[in-house]
Amino acid sequence: MYLWQVDEWPRMRLDEARLARQLADVRHRQGLLQGRMGALGFPLRQEAVLRTLTLDIVKSSEVEGELLDTEQVRSSLARRLGLDAGAVPATDRNVEGIVEVMVDATGGFDRPLTRERLWAWHGALFPAGRSGLRRVRVGAWRDDEQGPMQVVSGPVGRQRVHFEAPPAARLDAEMDAFLAWFEGEPAEDPVLKAALAHLWFVTVHPFEDGNGRIARAIADMALARSEGSGQRFYSMSSRIQQVRRAYYRELERAQSGGIDVSAWGEWFLACLGEAVDGARLTLDSVLAKARFWERHRGVSMNDRQARVLNRVLDGFEGRLTTSKWAAVAGCSQDTAWRDILALVERGVLRRGAGGGRSTAYEVQIPGGPDDAG
Repeated sequence: MYLWQVDEWPRMRLDEARLARQLADVRHRQGLLQGRMGALGFPLRQEAVLRTLTLDIVKSSEVEGELLDTEQVRSSLARRLGLDAGAVPATDRNVEGIVEVMVDATGGFDRPLTRERLWAWHGALFPAGRSGLRRVRVGAWRDDEQGPMQVVSGPVGRQRVHFEAPPAARLDAEMDAFLAWFEGEPAEDPVLKAALAHLWFVTVHPFEDGNGRIARAIADMALARSEGSGQRFYSMSSRIQQVRRAYYRELERAQSGGIDVSAWGEWFLACLGEAVDGARLTLDSVLAKARFWERHRGVSMNDRQARVLNRVLDGFEGRLTTSKWAAVAGCSQDTAWRDILALVERGVLRRGAGGGRSTAYEVQIPGGPDDAG
């Protein structure tokens, strides 16, 4: 018997006494983070939001096994937030879609969540009406023409059914109940409401595909409401991706534990607390980038050098070599070498280990371990 088959469904219960201390701790950490971010100037806050949303979108898709181009996501977000996107790469329609969903969910957190809005999100996730090679019913609830909606694993013929969703014939009533509850006066703390909303939406599984990403967007929307702000400074999806197996295990466990879902609430709050703590890395990175440009604002450099340095400061993956520089800047290796050599001479970059074309270079971050100033 799944959660939606229990007689009391959908009246899920959270033991608030059991969760009180954990909830208070998470709320305290949320407040501290909001205070730290609020003390930043507007440009730095916007940079933190851009980094957080980029991470959230990329990692939410990774949870479902889809890899997005981080630079495309960042550029698409920057345009929508009215920020300088730099050299804008061609953006995939799927990237534009998930960016549109997240910006609408968090930036428009105070607008009502309706079935039309959910259908629009779903249409944005699947602009071509396909999930891979499979055609999906877009901008509408699933119809179960191919059989019941099931979450399965394992090879064909030996598949294990982890979950089966309510029949399509129930979806109108199920989603009407969910939306009325989501927009109604909360009987629980808004953060706990985010936990319940996530589980409730995943349990109903109203779409043929994209349910996980939309559930996480709804949770982010509820968390934005809990803070009264659409500015996101932590990424719940990033933490979920790090503990992906535990995430699916807890969702599956919640389906068989009866109407009391306090165990899911505990897991959600723990995950949220770790996500809030992880925002320190974003803040440190944003401040390091600001210190870097403040220190080197008098250094002469061309647009290509500035663009690559920003890419490195935004979280460049791997070692910075002349080959990587040439690929990012779209120039020849000789030009890359001249760019790098000039910045080494001006104290902006330092040589790492190795030699020749394999030499790696590091950015000199003011206040960092390699900063001599």
